Amino acid sequence: MSSVSLSFLQSACSYSNLHHHQKLLIKPPLISSSSRTTSLVVQASARTRQDNRKARHTRIRKKVEGTPERPRMCVFRSNKHLYVQVIDDTKMHTLASASTMQKPLSEEFDFTSGPTIDVAKKIGEAIAKSCIEKGITAVAFDRGGYPYHGRIQALADSAREHGLQF
Repeated sequence: MSSVSLSFLQSACSYSNLHHHQKLLIKPPLISSSSRTTSLVVQASARTRQDNRKARHTRIRKKVEGTPERPRMCVFRSNKHLYVQVIDDTKMHTLASASTMQKPLSEEFDFTSGPTIDVAKKIGEAIAKSCIEKGITAVAFDRGGYPYHGRIQALADSAREHGLQF
């Protein structure tokens, strides 16, 4: 396949209806030894939901930074658990943390299919109490690339109600 037709194929595929989150991979021509036929493989690879979340999280991290006066409250949500950390990014030090893995919180609720909104409210209350005991009153909220609704919103609202400012 000549370079002219290959460049034409690349330009034609770049203007096709590929979504913005898809990449176009053009592999070199395959030449089989038995026959002299060549074939060009064109494949579009889409990004996963986790890749998209990580990209959102890096965009958020450009704007949100934890300082000793106003540390960053970072949230991580998995299918089975919910984790919150209050981090001073200048020293790379975790000042306070709360999660559904901790004994008092895991024994209080019996959730088998993952944390619910009620569990998120308790985690927000626990992190607020832990921060206030350590003298932290203001934090910068880092939602971790997750949408601000559901468990993330319940956690943030509960932390605000119990004395944290963000």
